[in-house]
Amino acid sequence: MNLESYYIPKQNISNPKGEDAHFIHKADYQTIGVADGVGGWTQRGVDEGKYARELMKNCVLALDSENKGVVNPMMVLNEAYFKTKAPGSSTACIITLTRDNYLHVVNVGDSGFMLFRDGEMVYKSPIQQRGFNCPYQLGRSKGSDRPSSAEELKVAVKERDILVVGTDGLFDNMFVSEMKEIIGNVEKEGLTPKELAWTLAELASYNSLDKDGDTPFAQAKRFAGCGQDKGGKVDDITVIVAYIVL
Repeated sequence: MNLESYYIPKQNISNPKGEDAHFIHKADYQTIGVADGVGGWTQRGVDEGKYARELMKNCVLALDSENKGVVNPMMVLNEAYFKTKAPGSSTACIITLTRDNYLHVVNVGDSGFMLFRDGEMVYKSPIQQRGFNCPYQLGRSKGSDRPSSAEELKVAVKERDILVVGTDGLFDNMFVSEMKEIIGNVEKEGLTPKELAWTLAELASYNSLDKDGDTPFAQAKRFAGCGQDKGGKVDDITVIVAYIVL
């Protein structure tokens, strides 16, 4: 995979690092991960992103400690989870490209990915949530989830597929049609993975601040009967883009 990332933390003077965290492990393993620290911990005096950052760091350590070769995302997540002691909780999505051309994925919560082929979205990872804006979340506190709650799946990929991985700050603020329009210009404009990640993140950020526009978040809110609001969801936005090379 040829891959890069881009991160836009929401403006928060008290927490400039934001709530999201991610990793890209190119050497030996084609594995990536994203995590989104769940809001609400600030009220308890906890940095909402600390758990996510420690979890992703421990995923990298788990990868480095594995024998070179086959990566088992569930084992990585389990090891990282039990080594993460920070207070808080987060979503998590870990993806590796297998030797037989599949994406092997474990996902907890509403971070996730979309797979595009020939300009069309061919797969979107399912969301795990207990209700509107209430995703599953890993953590050690009462009421948090464990790795056993993760959904594990495999998705076949082809040469030149485009993988877009992100936290909910991306998917809550961009419709698939908007992503398709941008991705459709990848070859014509010669966009690199870094440039595509930046373009997607910047548009999601713009939409998140548009109080009058329609967004997936606004539609989900209306569908859940939580109001008729329009506009985006101000949130941290992490985007990882991978061009599949087999």
